[in-house]
Amino acid sequence: MRALVLTAPGECSVQEVPVPVPAPGEAVIDVERVGVCGTDVEFYTGEMAYLHQGLASYPIRLGHEWAGRVSAIGADVDPGWLGRRVTGDTMLGDGVCRRCRRGHQHVCENRQEVGIRGGRSGALAEHLAVPVASLRALPEAVDATVGALVEPGGNALRAARSANAGDGDRVLVLGPGTIGSLVALFLRAAGAEVHLLGKSEESLDFVRSLGFSHAWTRSTLPALPFDAVVEASNAVDLPALALDLVEPAGRVVYIGLAGSPTTIDTRTVALKDVTAVGILSASPGLDPTIAAYASGAVDPRPLVAATVGLEQVGAVLAGQRPAGAGPGPKIHVDPQHREARR
Repeated sequence: MRALVLTAPGECSVQEVPVPVPAPGEAVIDVERVGVCGTDVEFYTGEMAYLHQGLASYPIRLGHEWAGRVSAIGADVDPGWLGRRVTGDTMLGDGVCRRCRRGHQHVCENRQEVGIRGGRSGALAEHLAVPVASLRALPEAVDATVGALVEPGGNALRAARSANAGDGDRVLVLGPGTIGSLVALFLRAAGAEVHLLGKSEESLDFVRSLGFSHAWTRSTLPALPFDAVVEASNAVDLPALALDLVEPAGRVVYIGLAGSPTTIDTRTVALKDVTAVGILSASPGLDPTIAAYASGAVDPRPLVAATVGLEQVGAVLAGQRPAGAGPGPKIHVDPQHREARR
């Protein structure tokens, strides 16, 4: 089969590799759509922390936001999975440690991460093997494009819920990228008044097209009380700004990851009586995200700017926008086709 293989920083190619054979408890998926994520870009640039911590190494096959159809199963797997349309959890805990036994497999110290950590190959390939326990069935209302947005959506839903905001609450989201836009959509669905902060007026055009009129830059941000602030950027200075802007007794949610260490003043956290929450992984949010997409409460489709083939992924990782791409922040990949298509 064809798969994208990253062999060193800035070096990747589409290669012929063996089709995966499902081990006991696993399924093989015919991959239909894959999202390109900021984590994938960090592997391409060599900045990904796992590379320097010994938790990942080249060569690596990326891709953890995906949807497809089960085409083969291993021993001890219910045959009912065959032919089902699915997406899957990125985080694969060992299932035996204390964290896993307490329901926190997404922070298992020994976890694999699909397309990221522990040698578990990702979905930028025609076929993917994963444990059946990680699969989530997709209803008919959730097609492959939307299914490949479940993983980022699960992260965003968890961040939005951690803001504990609804009718009468005002929330500021820092960063109008994929996660920030999805957080805003989930917050709006919960009834909150949503504001977004971006680097420039141009960076805010997309979220305005989604109907978010409260979109600001640092110079235009009004002096309003924000009951919660969600930090969804990769900027080094914004975690501290989030704490400065939140109301006393409010909540700050940290889901963005900067490329270098950031600082906040814990004295401010205490003196403002702020609740600070960190979010890693979509795992606990996958099922409610699928439900929100299926019901139409949140429509993530506008985020997808273009769908390309495997041959175009290297250019996307290098920062190039596909020809004819729309305004959304997310690029999808169809591993089954060689030519780019919208």
